[in-house]
Amino acid sequence: MAKKYLEQGLPVPDSLITRVMLSELETMKNQPWLLDGFPRTLAQAEALDKICDLDLVISLNIPFETLKDRLNTRWIHQPSGRVYNLEFNPPNVHGIDDISGEPLIQQEHDKPDAVISRLRQYKDVAKPVIELYKNKGIFHTFSGTETNRIWPYIYTLLSTKITPVHPEDTSQAFCAEEH
Repeated sequence: MAKKYLEQGLPVPDSLITRVMLSELETMKNQPWLLDGFPRTLAQAEALDKICDLDLVISLNIPFETLKDRLNTRWIHQPSGRVYNLEFNPPNVHGIDDISGEPLIQQEHDKPDAVISRLRQYKDVAKPVIELYKNKGIFHTFSGTETNRIWPYIYTLLSTKITPVHPEDTSQAFCAEEH
């Protein structure tokens, strides 16, 4: 069901995405996990709060123009889901998937006008979610345009919550004991 919405560049309805996410998280009760892009709405956040206590919520504050530029240069090999970015992860041959040799597409929701609309909508919808997690004292924001400049600050914060798998290598994943 979600695929129908995604293929049209539409947001998956709260009830559907929440049901899918909570069902999946229920199967992972005894495992550490990281969510990216969920919850996006207050209804999703409230539903998530009913099944778990989050340790930490991280928001990346990236300038609007940077986000727009990155999304505008994103191309996808639809059958596999491989993602390319023309600026920092380009295909070997422009417009062609490196592995299959099939054409890449730019999804409608990644085109300039759609990107602007999506970012504005996200900003409005995210405000109450941000407030919820700020009030709980678990919300942290990091600002920047480059991963290698933001990551050391995120790493430091994560290190106060969970133990790194390889402390000597800050690019490695973390091992969480609690969710």
